[in-house]
Amino acid sequence: MAAAEAGGMGLTDLPGELLELILCSGVLSAADIGRVSCTCRRLRDVCQARGKVWRERFRLRWPSLLKYYSHTDNVNWLKEYKARHNAGLETRRIVASFSKRFFSEHVPCDGFSDLETLGCPGHFFEDELMSILNMEGRKCLTWKYYAKKILYFLRQQNILKNLKAYLERPGDQLSFLEGAVLIDQYCNPLSDICLTSIQAQVDDITDKVRKVLRTKNPRHPSLAPKAGEVLIVSDVEFQRQVLDAMNCVLYEQLKYKGNEMDYYNSLNSYIHQVLIRRTGIPISLSVLYLTIARQLGVRLEPVNFPSHFLLRWCQGKEGSTDIFDYIYIDAFGKGKQLTVKECEYLIGHHVTEEFYGVVTSKEVLQRMVGNLLNLGKRYGYNCVIYGWDPTCMMGQEWMRNMNVHSLPHGPHQPFYNVLVEDGSCIYAAQENLEYNLEPHEIPHPDVGRYFSEFTGTHYLANKELEIRYPEDLELSCATVQKIYSKVKE
Repeated sequence: MAAAEAGGMGLTDLPGELLELILCSGVLSAADIGRVSCTCRRLRDVCQARGKVWRERFRLRWPSLLKYYSHTDNVNWLKEYKARHNAGLETRRIVASFSKRFFSEHVPCDGFSDLETLGCPGHFFEDELMSILNMEGRKCLTWKYYAKKILYFLRQQNILKNLKAYLERPGDQLSFLEGAVLIDQYCNPLSDICLTSIQAQVDDITDKVRKVLRTKNPRHPSLAPKAGEVLIVSDVEFQRQVLDAMNCVLYEQLKYKGNEMDYYNSLNSYIHQVLIRRTGIPISLSVLYLTIARQLGVRLEPVNFPSHFLLRWCQGKEGSTDIFDYIYIDAFGKGKQLTVKECEYLIGHHVTEEFYGVVTSKEVLQRMVGNLLNLGKRYGYNCVIYGWDPTCMMGQEWMRNMNVHSLPHGPHQPFYNVLVEDGSCIYAAQENLEYNLEPHEIPHPDVGRYFSEFTGTHYLANKELEIRYPEDLELSCATVQKIYSKVKE
């Protein structure tokens, strides 16, 4: 102020826009800006009146959160900054408490009850958890361990709400693609999977099909969809042209194919992985194929065929109940079109007419979940057990979604925490596990957290795991001796 009295210009004499530029330069910390605000009314107004200064501080510190705001939102950015800062402190307090409360046991479902009464937006909490997971190198491993568990829980709970809302909608409003994305999100809660992104990739494939279609038939009705209207192509010959163009793009240009070499890899069931790897199993490829066809005006329907998921394409009167009025499409087999008899050749035995009937979106989802739930035992996945409960300790919502009650022994059997060779962590029923008579190392990033050595037949628990399950060591040794001594003989 002395300079101003001597005839010079002081900080407060600068234009507001210039002061904002200085305060938004990134050189000053939030604490610095807070101190500047306290010096006089003029600087406080510059910092707070238009919100630009605190919005910039918010952006610099938490850039990933701006997607939750619209340019038209009237946001008090100072208040928002304080809320996010306090959410971070509360998040770290909760993560630290998990380490103290659950060091000697797995986190039970009710262990997450504190999270349900958070006084801040959920995305603030998730953002702080992600910042913990992204902390430098190998530091704060315990915090990262519990932050990951909490983030899994939060995201899966949110996805379950979305899935419940999806299932409550009328059948004609259910998108097969949206259902597949919801399952994908639930199984991969830490991955960046969203319906908008998946739909954009499918739209891109659809555009490629239109380009091929245009070269074959420039006047095809699928090339000029009317905005706001559902495209329906009723002429069978026009429909055939669409399917031919789809097969050309999917299987010849983009090289999509059924994954025969690694059929039971869980990645084949996740729609975002199908789009990345361009391979999958019959049901996931059928969802993609059906979605593209419908966007081009061709109605295909999913079929309840045993062992091999198919689509059907009506050649007769719409809604016909005669199975011979349909051609059956094998998306796993490069879009091959089959007759009823050829469908039986595909699986090697005769089936009754009921298996050629249409299945609903909900039934398709159930079949996808069933495939994933039973991968471990049915499909020879290799894993190592690192924890267990005498009965299923997950909540009723989880058990309903994972069809636990459909298992012969239901939830009333031991359930095991296992590290799977594909990098996933699964909570598996005892009846879905069996001993591997040709054991090998499990390439999972968390193996070293629980085990000190692989002996060639089994993993040796580290000291921490032995302390957690003190009575299991003797039984484990006896089991190894019993199972693998016979193998060596």
